[in-house]
Amino acid sequence: MKAAQVAGRIKSDLRATTILLDALAALGLLRKKAGLEPVYQVPPAIAETLTDGARHSMLGMVQHLGNCMRRWGGLAEVVQRGTPAKRRPSVRGEAGDLASFIRAMHEVSEPMAGPLIASLGPLGFTHLLDLGGASGSWTIPFLELNPEARATIFDQPDVLPMARRRLKRGGLNKRVKLVGGDYNTDPLPTGADLAWVSAIVHQNSRAQNRAMFKKVCAALVPGGQILIRDVVVDESRTRPLGGALFTVNMLVATAGGGTFTFKELRDDLAAVGFVKTRYLHRGEAMDSVVCAVKP
Repeated sequence: MKAAQVAGRIKSDLRATTILLDALAALGLLRKKAGLEPVYQVPPAIAETLTDGARHSMLGMVQHLGNCMRRWGGLAEVVQRGTPAKRRPSVRGEAGDLASFIRAMHEVSEPMAGPLIASLGPLGFTHLLDLGGASGSWTIPFLELNPEARATIFDQPDVLPMARRRLKRGGLNKRVKLVGGDYNTDPLPTGADLAWVSAIVHQNSRAQNRAMFKKVCAALVPGGQILIRDVVVDESRTRPLGGALFTVNMLVATAGGGTFTFKELRDDLAAVGFVKTRYLHRGEAMDSVVCAVKP
């Protein structure tokens, strides 16, 4: 497309759009074909990564990181005030940002979900409760590895259509119940013997996590297990490095979130009735899995 065509498509200023396109061409993210009116083209390798719907697309994560960068830009003020950066929606709007976030979580989770779940060994469950299950990135491999099991995904109503589409494509929609709600204010669906709490605890304070764990415990059948996937830092809170930096991300984005040690998670689980807390997998990123049992 020519610069004027791009500007018309995205309803932007022509001068500003041309400068941006030239900078992207200089970085190799676009090709620029010279002429009276230069034409810009996306190279195939870039299109494979940054085009919506491409097989290996990371577009959702790139858009989500743009939102993160705006919050990191206010880090100095956040440290002075002790409150998170003011949220400002991107040009995509709040609904677009939510869609980008869910897509980003799917993009990073899908490649790791199957291998990580398989590494946990036999879990012996019949009914999975996927708390904040989003697009089904984790429910799908759980059910593929456990053909007799069924699942319930509990998440915000606006998110569930994404899960419905993916489950239908995978032929799993008849084995999964979708329930809309907010785990902070709504009761959780009951009857599961395995609860998957994936990349949630870092968004909360310890008090919020205890309240959430209490709800999960009440929803599980006796003998049921909770599995928590998240970043787990050591007692120094400086390792792993990614965990220490991710805590800063939670500082600028949440009122009380952060990363937690194994002992903190164990104590908070025990406070609401869980026992036998242990690691099922210890990783360096958001791939540690902590397990506990409801008596």
